[in-house]
Amino acid sequence: MAAGVSEPRIATVERISKETQIRATVNLDGVGKTQVDCPIGFFGHMLDAMGRHSHIDLALHIRGDLHVDQHHTVEDTAIVLGQALKQALGDKRGIWRTGSCRFPMDETLAECAIDIGGRPHLVFLAEFTRETVGELHTDLVVEFFQAMAIALGVNLHLELIRGQNDHHKIEALFKAFARALELAVARHPRAAAELPSTKGAIDA
Repeated sequence: MAAGVSEPRIATVERISKETQIRATVNLDGVGKTQVDCPIGFFGHMLDAMGRHSHIDLALHIRGDLHVDQHHTVEDTAIVLGQALKQALGDKRGIWRTGSCRFPMDETLAECAIDIGGRPHLVFLAEFTRETVGELHTDLVVEFFQAMAIALGVNLHLELIRGQNDHHKIEALFKAFARALELAVARHPRAAAELPSTKGAIDA
């Protein structure tokens, strides 16, 4: 059932397969309280940062076949989290729909723009020099955001404007996404019951 204007925007999604077991609970109107249980340390750190900087309450329990590779775990986390966010949005009435942010971190500057318009698309302009940061394989960062764009149903642009340290680059990208997401899902103070679309519908 679509969330009404005054209803809490909370959702839980669970995915259990032979490859992963992931459960996500989100509250779009939270304060950034996070509980992240993730076996990949740096990835868990990024998910925690995403919750805190978006001010979306986030609880994640993540398990996966890491003896095979990290890919299934990272991608499926994005799928489950994206589905939970989409479910919490309901029919999307009253939201701003779009948001953007330039997020600095020391020598690094990252930019994100997002449109919750129902048509998934990712533009990802960032490169990393290291194969891993902490335990996270850096080639999976783009895979995470690709899966997120599809599961959430958003047009997502992420660009690294400048940067040298790969830790800073990835963290700035995640935080820019979090802040842009916060703006996009926020309730519009003057159009709380309106659907933010000129055609009267947002594609599912």
